[in-house]
Amino acid sequence: MPTQPRVLLIGGHGKVSQLLTPMLLSRSWQLTSLIRDANQKPTITVLAASQPGHLDVLVSSLEDIKSQSQAQSIISSVNPNYIVWSAGAGGKGGPDRTKAIDQDACIAFIRAAAATESVSKFLLISYLGSRRHKAPWWSEEEWKATQDVNNGVLKSYYPAKLAADECLTAAGRKRGEAFAAICLRPGNLTEDQGESTIHLGKTEARGKVRRGDVARVAASLLEEEDRSCWLDLLEGDETIGEAALRCKSDGTDCLEGEDVEGILQRWS
Repeated sequence: MPTQPRVLLIGGHGKVSQLLTPMLLSRSWQLTSLIRDANQKPTITVLAASQPGHLDVLVSSLEDIKSQSQAQSIISSVNPNYIVWSAGAGGKGGPDRTKAIDQDACIAFIRAAAATESVSKFLLISYLGSRRHKAPWWSEEEWKATQDVNNGVLKSYYPAKLAADECLTAAGRKRGEAFAAICLRPGNLTEDQGESTIHLGKTEARGKVRRGDVARVAASLLEEEDRSCWLDLLEGDETIGEAALRCKSDGTDCLEGEDVEGILQRWS
């Protein structure tokens, strides 16, 4: 790991990103927070107060990112070692906007990142139900409930996130050990304050987790994890440090049960 890595945080004005920002800066890391509106800048800059790391804020709308080359232009201007995708349409603007941001722009950044030798990690914050096949550790009832949600209230969000998750997986396989393609997959997000204990890895299909803990886990994975993997996240009974160490040492990967060859064929 670089001594003071530079991180490009895409979707910097989001709730998880605002919690993650001071965590990364507290490590003396360099951070560029990408936001869509200049009016959001004061909210972000205050997060750097009294932190040893350096913060830059970049204004660019993800809706304008239509190609890998456009994403590459941003990556080249920032020159990050790690990239975090914590952006999304948030259900605003209808299915077309969801696809444009959660799928198309995300995939453009994934492909550009994988093609950039200096980028060694890409952490994508997805969600627990984003998978094409039943997780082997889930019950049939859990899988049916997941499908009902994906094909119901998340019918626009699910295919967009799944496409991005699969593209990242394929990019990680293609690039190899020099590129950690990490998909962090939390359950329902809560606003509860403080640090809780968690379950990271092969969790139940439904549950909740604090936004702050999502940010803390993301920071831990950026610092410690060096392999490509899917990791599900809920509340549980382990500390974040214990859970992250266990997943790394055990080689936990919630990609298990998915058709990896099919993913590679779709996203080669």
